[in-house]
Amino acid sequence: MARVRNGVVTHRRHKKVLKAARGYFGSKHREFKSAKEQLMHAGQYAFRDRRQKKRDFRKLWIVRINAACRENEISYSRFIEGLNKAGIEVNRKMLSEIAINDKEAFKNLVEVAKSGKVVNNTKTKEVKETKKEETTDLSKLTVAELREMAKKANIEGFATMKKAELVEALTK
Repeated sequence: MARVRNGVVTHRRHKKVLKAARGYFGSKHREFKSAKEQLMHAGQYAFRDRRQKKRDFRKLWIVRINAACRENEISYSRFIEGLNKAGIEVNRKMLSEIAINDKEAFKNLVEVAKSGKVVNNTKTKEVKETKKEETTDLSKLTVAELREMAKKANIEGFATMKKAELVEALTK
C-alpha cells in the first residue's frame, strides 16, 4: 500500500492562514508559525474590543453631554438626576445627538432638569392608559393574578375556579 502524503492539505491550510495575515507587519505575514500566532491574538483582540467599543461610545456620549451641560451651567450628574426625577427617559446616545444638533431643545431639557418637576405631557398619559388597558384584558393575566382580583372583588369560591370561570366572574 502506498504511503499517503498530506502535503496538499497542509499547503492549503498554510495558504489560508497567510492570506488572512496579509498586511501584518514584519514576518507575521510571511511565516506560517508567526502568522498563525498573530491571527489567534487578533481574534482575541477582536472579541475583547467588540465589547470595549460599546463602553467607549458610552464614554464619548457622556463627555459630549457633560460639555453641553456645562455650557448651560449644570453638572452632568445633576442633569441626569433632574431628568430622572422629571420622568424623562432618553438614552445617552440621543441626549448626545440633541446636544450637538439641537441646542435649543437641549436647553429646554436642562431647564426641566433644573426644575426637577414631573412633566405631564400627553405621551406619558397615553403610555399609562395603554398599561391600564393591558391590565384590564383579563385573559392575559395568570390564574394567581385573577384569584387576587377576585379576592378583592369579594367573589365567593374563587379558590376552586378555573381561569375561564374567573375571567367570566370578574367581567360581570
